[in-house]
Formats: sequence, C-alpha cells, structure tokens
Amino acid sequence: MNMFTLVLRNISRRKGRFIFTLLGIVIGMAAFVALLSLGGGMRAEINDQARAMGANIIVTPADWCTFDQISIFTGESLPASLQEEVLDQVRELDGIFAVPYLTQMSAIQNVPVAVIGIDPEPMKEFSRWEIADGQYFESSEQHGAVLGAATAETFDLGVGDEVRFRGEVFPVIGVLESVGSIDDIAVYLPLPVAQVAFEQEGFISYIGVQVEHLDQTDAYVAAILDVANVAVNTNDQLLETVMGMLGSIEVTLQAIAGISLIAAAFGIINTMMTAIYERRREIGILRSIGSTRADIFKIFLLESGLYGLLGGILGSVVGVLISVFAAPTLLASFDQMMKGASPEASIEPMTFVFAIVFAIVIAVASGIYPAWKAAGLSPVEAISYE
Repeated sequence: MNMFTLVLRNISRRKGRFIFTLLGIVIGMAAFVALLSLGGGMRAEINDQARAMGANIIVTPADWCTFDQISIFTGESLPASLQEEVLDQVRELDGIFAVPYLTQMSAIQNVPVAVIGIDPEPMKEFSRWEIADGQYFESSEQHGAVLGAATAETFDLGVGDEVRFRGEVFPVIGVLESVGSIDDIAVYLPLPVAQVAFEQEGFISYIGVQVEHLDQTDAYVAAILDVANVAVNTNDQLLETVMGMLGSIEVTLQAIAGISLIAAAFGIINTMMTAIYERRREIGILRSIGSTRADIFKIFLLESGLYGLLGGILGSVVGVLISVFAAPTLLASFDQMMKGASPEASIEPMTFVFAIVFAIVIAVASGIYPAWKAAGLSPVEAISYE
C-alpha cells in the first residue's frame, strides 16, 4: 500500500469528522474568494465610471472635503460654492477645454434623482453624447430637460412628458443614448435654467477639464492654480482616493473571512491530533516494519494538505457561485453609492489558483505540529498503546 492510498483510507475512516473538518476550510475559502471577486468587480466599475467622465482634470472649490470629491463619481448632490467666474478664468487658458457642472438632487415620483445644470453645446462635445429620441438643447436658455437613458427607462418617461423640480415644470425634449456611466441616471437642464430653479445664480459645483496634451497635465494644473483659488485634482488622483477607501473596506472584509480560515486551521489541528491518539498502534506497526520518522511526518502532513486541496477547490467553486448569483444583493449598497453602476463579480483565474494554494498552505501549516508529534512516537510506545 503506497503512502497516498494510506492517506486516503485514513481521512475517510471517520467520514463525519472528515466532512465537518473539510467544511471549515470550504466556508472560509468561499468567503475569501467571494470577497475578492466582488471587490475586483467594484474596482472595475469605479474605473469604468471614472474613465467615462472624459475629464482629465477636475476643478473644485478649495474647501471641499474628500467625500465631496468622491461624490463626483457617485451622482450625489454637491455644494454649489464655486463662483461661475472661475469657469471663465479657466477657459482663458491655452490648451484647455472646460465645462461646468451644477449637481443638485431632486426627485421624480418620490425617487431621488440627480439634476445637473450644464453648458449644452460644450457638454455635448465634451461627453460625446448622442440623442436617442427627441432633440438636444437649442440654446443655453431653453426651458426643458434632457434625460439620461436609464432615467427615462426607470421612470417610463419620454419626449413630451414633464418633470417637476422645485415646483417648476420642465418638458422632456430629448433622451440621450446610453453611455454606461452615471450620465445615464441624471436629468440635464441648461446651466442658467438650473441655477434659477435651484437658487444658485452665479455658482456651479465643479468644472471638468480636458487638456490638449496629456503629458503636460501637471503644467495645466499649475496654470489653473495660478489664476484661481481652487482645488485641482487629476482624474487619476480622484480615482486613487476612491480606490484607497475601497481598499480599506476590502481589507476589513477579508480580515473577517480570515477569521473563519483561522478557525478552520484549528479544526484541522484538532482533527489531526485526535487521529494521532486513535492511530498510535498503526503508527507503531509502520515504524516496526521500517517506516522512518520522516515517513510518518509526511503521512500526516499529506493528510492535512489534502484537506487544504479539497477545501480550497470546493471553497473556490462555492465562492465563485456566491459572487455570481448573489452579486446583485451583496452589491446593492454599492449600487446606491455609485448611482447607475452595475458592478459584477470579477472572476480572475489567478484568484482561483491563489485561493487553492492559500488553502493548502494554511492546511499544511496547521498539520506541522500534529505531524511532528506523530513522528516523535517511538515504535515501542506506539505499538504498545491500548
């Protein structure tokens, strides 16, 4: 009988104990893989949202906090504390294409919705919008609303319908083609019209900037700071801030999953220590027929490693299934934060491989002490055990 056959026979000898020990690894790895997959999906979605903005630089009021800056990606209401004259100062700089945003929150059918005041023609070019139905704004003073694709679908609105904000009625004149970003979930008004409706005359929320030469972004940032008392961040800097916050959340969740893996490791130790006492006579017989301490050590270490291999494979499969089928529920709060986002689990082959290897490492590490104890038994001590 070879070593591997002996190991298989030993771990299947107590089927109930084998199953419950294995479940500890499976549950821990399933949680770990699911969190990695969902975290990867959230990161990919944030990247997509950031790139879809089209801005290389974001100009905000100097007193904005981090959460205000992050809200640019989330479609939340933003303080309108940037004077409109700053827009003129920025637009006077060479190599810069700037558009203003006035982002406010209102509601349609008692459901919160972002209402964004824009400079119509520059914004259409800036964001490369196309009209799916109706028409776009003909002037910056036109009293009407253009809907993002998702907003029109969610509220079953179309050209000819009306929306009401602050007690004022706005006819829907057009619906945008879907662009797959937060642009899809907003209602757009010409900036002067939005300023009057929300009592923000002379103010905007922030400015999106596209630059002519990306390799000179730092120079553009310096030029903007020279002409206005504002905060200037590149799109990558804002993205890094969001990713940093997301990373902290991921670490916390993975630490929670890690606790279950630690519990599973102690379960393996307990199982293997129990097996030593149950199989002392067997160990003695193996030693008496020529097996060395190293052979006994390998047998017990191989058993613990097999727990890790089986638990890692099953746990990875379960984790992937959880991340795929439970993603809509688990990411519901993320969808509320990143309005219009539709994150999905990001399943990378290397995640699967890493999880299995990680499970094996944990299981083998857990089996070292029991294997050492088993290998330390003398033949006489082991074979005479009753």
